[in-house]
Amino acid sequence: MPTFSNPVLPGSRPDPSICRVGADYYLVTSSFAYFPGLPVHHSRDLVDWTPLGHVVDRPSQVSLTGLDVSDGLWAATIRHHEGTFYVVVTLARGRRGSTTHLFTASDPAGPWSDPVALDALDAEGIDPSLFFDDDGRCWFTACRDAAEPEVTGPGELWMRELDLHRQELTGPTYALWYGAVRGAWVEAPHLYKRDGVYHLIAAEGGTEHHHAVTAARAESVTGPYTTDPRSPLLTHRHRGAAEPVHNVGHADLVDTPAGETWAVGLSERLPAGVAAPPAQDGRPVRDDFAGPALGPEWTGLRGPTDHLVFPLPGEGGLSIRLSPEPLTSTGTPAFVARPQQHLRMRAAALVRLTAPAPGQEAGLVVFQNERRHATLALTVDGDGTRQAVLTAVDAGISTRLGAVPVTGTEVVLAVDGDEAAYAFHVEDGARSTVGSVERPFFSTERAGGFVGVHLGLYGTSGTGEGEAHVRWFEYVPDRD
Repeated sequence: MPTFSNPVLPGSRPDPSICRVGADYYLVTSSFAYFPGLPVHHSRDLVDWTPLGHVVDRPSQVSLTGLDVSDGLWAATIRHHEGTFYVVVTLARGRRGSTTHLFTASDPAGPWSDPVALDALDAEGIDPSLFFDDDGRCWFTACRDAAEPEVTGPGELWMRELDLHRQELTGPTYALWYGAVRGAWVEAPHLYKRDGVYHLIAAEGGTEHHHAVTAARAESVTGPYTTDPRSPLLTHRHRGAAEPVHNVGHADLVDTPAGETWAVGLSERLPAGVAAPPAQDGRPVRDDFAGPALGPEWTGLRGPTDHLVFPLPGEGGLSIRLSPEPLTSTGTPAFVARPQQHLRMRAAALVRLTAPAPGQEAGLVVFQNERRHATLALTVDGDGTRQAVLTAVDAGISTRLGAVPVTGTEVVLAVDGDEAAYAFHVEDGARSTVGSVERPFFSTERAGGFVGVHLGLYGTSGTGEGEAHVRWFEYVPDRD
């Protein structure tokens, strides 16, 4: 294992699940309403991860239309058995499990199958997982509301056998465990077997300050399960405000070829005002949009959009056909973004609004969700005056925070982020600061939901007419 510092996979990559095949590790994370969905990463050392693709890359697989950004694809589990990769995941609507989907592939890079929807009555709840026992039987686990919460606590981990040939649940349902902390919701169940003993790893305390990894064990796969007295096995709930990583939990385990056991889990960044940890990867990234498709780090919302065209003939770059669908909607706007991966960073793009008209805008966006984000956009007034306008959207209400006139047809729009704020700038011959937005504005503590910040490009028009051109986009971590 090489020397490393956390996070090994920075950005909005929550609920990691991992498996190993030979010397290769494969990891999948939640993607919520972003599309393509369920990114798959590969590593040989558990530290350096390379994106392979996505489980959900076709709109025919799963419909995300109309969903809040924090709904969608929750807490997938990836497993490998006899030459086949399996991913099982919950599709959430209104912050509750709606459908459980099972995907398969012979190659984790894809293509992945169309999903099999496990019956909603048979596979209720969220956070599904699979366990392959020594006898080849496959067991499906998940969490759901307990039948008698006043007696057992609010959550219940449960199990049923999965028939791999028919790809459906079969046999009796077993209630496994209600958690180590009475009164706390238990979720994220994963099963492992060590020396004939079954170990059930779970998460409790929510995804906030009291988040923790807890455990139970049993002599039989179907239980009864007894709480491991060492619970919680992992938590930062006892750490002070200066701790750089908070809300640790939702772990999955993997064994190395050497017999070591490692865990991956989610966490959140430090609050404002505390020194940032060193970046795991501090290399600048510049995208000139010269390839036949966007790279795997780019995603849109809820489905593919036909408003992006690249490369442009003769000059390269990305063309954004302005859409009447605003960022505040639950549709598929003209929007593409990548996760913010470092606390201190700079994002910039060279943007031109082609033949601008009133009501058209295009530019840079710092996106938390459809009800909370900030945009720095090129616009034009009725008298033809071109401006770069900074707007913050809070609870769906837009507030204009600043504007500067622009004279060039093509200008650099930029945002610098650090522990305190996001500062927005325009480079149009000279550098002008348009305004700033405090960092907590984009936090889940203020915004709600489960997603991290994404940085990207967008374009809207009330009439659906107009076009913007982005010559390049640059992301520079740890700028200081």
